[in-house]
Amino acid sequence: MPPDSRTRLPGVAAQPPAETTGFVFNHTMLRVKDIAASLDFYTRVLGFRLVETRDFPDAAFSLYFLAHVSAATQIPEDPAERQRWLAGIPGVLELTHNHGTERQQGPVYHDGNSEPRGFGHICVSVPDLEAACARFEELGVTFQKRLHDGRMKNLAFIKDPDGYWVEIISHR
Repeated sequence: MPPDSRTRLPGVAAQPPAETTGFVFNHTMLRVKDIAASLDFYTRVLGFRLVETRDFPDAAFSLYFLAHVSAATQIPEDPAERQRWLAGIPGVLELTHNHGTERQQGPVYHDGNSEPRGFGHICVSVPDLEAACARFEELGVTFQKRLHDGRMKNLAFIKDPDGYWVEIISHR
């Protein structure tokens, strides 16, 4: 789609309002049943780094914030500074764990990809799509769509422990 035709679609502003300068798409939140399984998947399988946790024992839930930041990234130690830093980076994944869900039988949350459909997926881009998918196979990750299945051969879909879909694409 040529750049000028994107602004002609119904509902699309010709220019972002000046008042939105500096806005950052910060995070997406997923509710997860078993926080240990989810943290393992997102840190070991997908390479996210846990950058912040927040516990709310009176309300019986905890939040876990993950991001793709390098090991060299200095995460602020001061809680207020860390909260400001975290609010300013794009692409954060917030996992919300409601205490006790890990003891419930069967799925606890709707993944959005069965009726009624809603939420679809998150996406992680990788430098080598073939190598990433081979690694996921070796790790025993559940695939929704393998790289060479179907008509679209340039993407794959894997599933996290709660059945949420994660699209895998290449950025090279």
